[in-house]
Amino acid sequence: MDAGAEAWDRLDEDTFIDNFHNAIWLPRTYLCYEVEHPGQGSGIPPGQDKGVLRNKSARYPMLSRHAESFLLKQIQSWNLDPEHQYRVTCFLSWSPCADCAQRMAEFLGDNSHVSLNLYASRIYSVGQYEQGLRTLKRAGASIAIMTAREFEHCWDTFVLHQGRSFQPWQGLDKESQKFSETLHRILQEA
Repeated sequence: MDAGAEAWDRLDEDTFIDNFHNAIWLPRTYLCYEVEHPGQGSGIPPGQDKGVLRNKSARYPMLSRHAESFLLKQIQSWNLDPEHQYRVTCFLSWSPCADCAQRMAEFLGDNSHVSLNLYASRIYSVGQYEQGLRTLKRAGASIAIMTAREFEHCWDTFVLHQGRSFQPWQGLDKESQKFSETLHRILQEA
């Protein structure tokens, strides 16, 4: 893992709610991932088939690193067998920016044995983000907005919740629907 990466296997409850709440706009990106793989001998180091990554900002924007870049670098460090299929599912607090979407699309083009399923809490809408999302879809990635079902899965899988069940916040379904409609419109132009 990159020395600048911030990685965990679980988030605390407040960090999850503060950053994945789809009506709150914090500037950090968290990426929770899990990998479906053929099992023993998959090339994935023990304990790295799921985890949580966060973007690392820097004083100078050109030195910042995005969570998606950390994930791609981590996957590339694994000794994946090209004869097997791997499915990486990501739950992101923000959809990928245009640059990350482009890097993810290139990664998919170079790694036909890996598929990406992305679920975002909300849409990152800076720069050429629409073109980036369309490029990523054309490369074969599945892209969707998180619904209560995905939020609950993240809570159960990636949050230290002390046995408490996920409690959807007011407006979750409305915000998810709004972002889903926007994403559908963007991707229809692909």
